[in-house]
Amino acid sequence: MSRLKAFREQQNLTQEELSKKSGISARTIQRIETGKEPKGHTRRVLAQALEIEENELLQKEPKQEQPEISPGKEETKEVALINYSLLKLINLSSIPFIIIPPLNIIVPFVLMLTLKQKNRFTKQLISLQILWTIIAPIVFMLGIFLKLGNEFTMIFIILIVSSNVFIILRNAIEIDRNKKLYYHLNFNMI
Repeated sequence: MSRLKAFREQQNLTQEELSKKSGISARTIQRIETGKEPKGHTRRVLAQALEIEENELLQKEPKQEQPEISPGKEETKEVALINYSLLKLINLSSIPFIIIPPLNIIVPFVLMLTLKQKNRFTKQLISLQILWTIIAPIVFMLGIFLKLGNEFTMIFIILIVSSNVFIILRNAIEIDRNKKLYYHLNFNMI
């Protein structure tokens, strides 16, 4: 399988969709996928459309892992190809478990590990759920301590849960449209 085809399929794009996204003809994409090496402008535009480095289109087989050894440490860092369909599944898996806060973290985490999608996006999604799970009870307790009444407390619960549903759905839309997260943190908690 060619590198271009591997990256295109990883992002769930058809040849026609990649053609529209990059401005390169579908016929040229077909030729590259059957063995012709992309040159200059074509390689640059396809790499930009797929959000990868140009030289990644030149290698024969896609890398699933690339070990990086730090001086004095023997760490390996996974460089996994991102499957956006699985990323959306992991993101949306939090919704049924919003009312049972530990599960809105555990279920996406287990999916991340079983689907082998340990990348910066999934870490961000799970970190958002961890942060929400920490902040939501604190905000809820503040509402109770202010003693504003049962009606207000119920509205407060609905607003807290709705905010998380909104964050999850907005990220799912952004993953689908632009292959990135709309809401993200500048740090990871996992």
